[in-house]
Amino acid sequence: MKAAKIAYKPVGVAMGALSGVLAGALFKQVWKQLGHEEDAPDATDEHRTWREVLSAAVLQGAIFAGVKAAVDRGGATTTRRLAGTWPG
Repeated sequence: MKAAKIAYKPVGVAMGALSGVLAGALFKQVWKQLGHEEDAPDATDEHRTWREVLSAAVLQGAIFAGVKAAVDRGGATTTRRLAGTWPG
């Protein structure tokens, strides 16, 4: 069981990086679909309202968390199928 966890570590790191890239691309698409022509605002962008900055941050956080959970769960499920043990 410990060997499966150790072997899963580098795979988990790679999947984490992949999930970040996927979540970033998804967030940009969702932000545009919501009618925003510009990139999402930074917290220090003085030309954006509090509402816009906080809305973007909440949406981005939700998308990142959802994508990360989906990728992590998929990786763990695949590891169980291939190795016979759950990596967590």
